[in-house]
Amino acid sequence: MGNSASSFTTEAFTLLSIAIVAVGLRSYARISTVGLRGLCFDDYLMPCAAVIYALETATAYAVGAWWFGLANNGMTDEQRQALDPKSHEYHLRVGGSKTQLVGWSLYTLLLWTLKLCMCHFYSRLTSGIHHLQIRVKVGYIIIAATYIATELSILLGCHPLSKNWQINPDPGNHCQPAISKIDLYVTVVLNVVTDMYLMSIPMPMLWRAQLSTRTKISLILIFGGGVFVMMAGILRCALIIKDPVGGAQAAGSWACRETFVAVIIGNAPMIYPLCRHTLQRVYSTLSVHRSGYSRSDSHPSGSLPLKSRLSAPARRGKLRSVNPLPTTLNDGDDEDWGSRARIVEAGGDGVEGHEGVGVRAGVKADADREGITVTRETNIRTDTAESSPVRGPAPAITRMKKSDPGDPQFKYREDEGLKDTVFARKA
Repeated sequence: MGNSASSFTTEAFTLLSIAIVAVGLRSYARISTVGLRGLCFDDYLMPCAAVIYALETATAYAVGAWWFGLANNGMTDEQRQALDPKSHEYHLRVGGSKTQLVGWSLYTLLLWTLKLCMCHFYSRLTSGIHHLQIRVKVGYIIIAATYIATELSILLGCHPLSKNWQINPDPGNHCQPAISKIDLYVTVVLNVVTDMYLMSIPMPMLWRAQLSTRTKISLILIFGGGVFVMMAGILRCALIIKDPVGGAQAAGSWACRETFVAVIIGNAPMIYPLCRHTLQRVYSTLSVHRSGYSRSDSHPSGSLPLKSRLSAPARRGKLRSVNPLPTTLNDGDDEDWGSRARIVEAGGDGVEGHEGVGVRAGVKADADREGITVTRETNIRTDTAESSPVRGPAPAITRMKKSDPGDPQFKYREDEGLKDTVFARKA
């Protein structure tokens, strides 16, 4: 018992430390790209989630370290009658039951706080796309409704509230917080439903996106990480149902693991670009050092000329980005981990176009703010062959270049530092 408690303590606080580091990296990545004034609601809410996670970990620790895993469950009627209310065991069971109730409340508060963070992130991700914005607003309603329902089942499932730590007579399963089936079923079902809905918002876009297989898989794993949270929640429920006596403490361990995974997944979309750019910078530095020796004969000074392909605004320092400067070592490789690809939706009103998902590439500061940005673009085609932007016979990608602003037959969208303005799926 002592070794098991010690092992859980080490694991729980290790996971807490990693989660706090993840939240710190997220905050650093956001501040370095948008500044303090550019932070959004979810950027402030995530540190609050870290505090809730710390309280939940402390509660799970108290269940084993203070109350030795005891609560008002796992007792026969004879044992309940024989237990002296002034005994130490009685005190442990009452304290354990109260702590279990607090733990349930913190557990649900943390999970739904993280869901709210993800939903607000999706609201920025889908800005300008009407039908996806509606789905995000529906997500806010679902999160609020399911959280209220979950908390009401925890706090009002047993009435009066004091029966949650009653020892004798047996208060019934619904008044035993460690193994209450009402709490289990309501929380697991609503948790799975909300996670599935939130994952359904970005998945269709990612699936249709014109990205390399490796990049697409990595993004699907990041945004589909809620599957692991759902699996951990279902496993936690199964442990308690299978072993009502010893399963409660094991379920507490799985609750910490589940919420840890949820914290990491909630921060992964913001941490991913930072990690990607760091790895690219290390790779570029190593490549320069390796190639420097092989080119030393042709360059007696020992320097390696790197021809920058940045646009004029970027060379003048107007574009602020955490990206490493693209050089001839990695320029043009948009399928690399350092790709500047972003998800866009093609289509528009009053012009010849279509709905679809493509990618936009180039050196652009706001492309690094979220790692992935969804915008609405228009695939425009002129009536004359002379002004057609399509290159080559039936290409898979249609590239539209900037034309003379005075030409009324060709419209374009110009972004600072982005010369090839749009990449969209060909109609």
